[in-house]
Amino acid sequence: MPRLTPVSFLLLAGLWSLPAGLWSVPAQGQPFPRTGDVATLDGLLKAYYEVVSGPAGQPRQWARDRSLHHPDAQVVIVDDGPDGTAVAQVMTLADYHARSAGLAERGFFEYEIHRQVQRHGAVAHVWSTYEWRTTEDGPVGGRGVNSIQVFHDGARWWITSWMYDGRRDAPPVPAEYLPGGH
Repeated sequence: MPRLTPVSFLLLAGLWSLPAGLWSVPAQGQPFPRTGDVATLDGLLKAYYEVVSGPAGQPRQWARDRSLHHPDAQVVIVDDGPDGTAVAQVMTLADYHARSAGLAERGFFEYEIHRQVQRHGAVAHVWSTYEWRTTEDGPVGGRGVNSIQVFHDGARWWITSWMYDGRRDAPPVPAEYLPGGH
């Protein structure tokens, strides 16, 4: 019996309508993305928040999250240092997923409420302001700003890195990062 290659599998599965850049086989362990998640910056940011959100007891969508990120993506969480200074915890996406395993034990919903994009060519920087809640329609538990770096390879968007200020005494979100603020 002939061996089924990734391309022949795509042809047999009827996925030949994918954009040319999505024909390549993802890196080992890299899942194929949903086309709507990576075709536009709006789709990428919508998926970015959906993968981490869900009610208590619902596993998070880590495979889908991996499909949004470049295989070498980094996550940086600015946290409280032992002496009260800010420290950057730089990690891989896999490290972040392991660290965030507790999200499935409790309800957590994160929503983008404002966005500022600065783009040059294939590269974009997104300031994405969010609110989080412990239930989908519950009271707002807090706000913050994600700094997200992305690029477009000609066929899709990739997240290469993101960071946020997770300190207990992080300053409030400035007005220019809020809806209607300038």
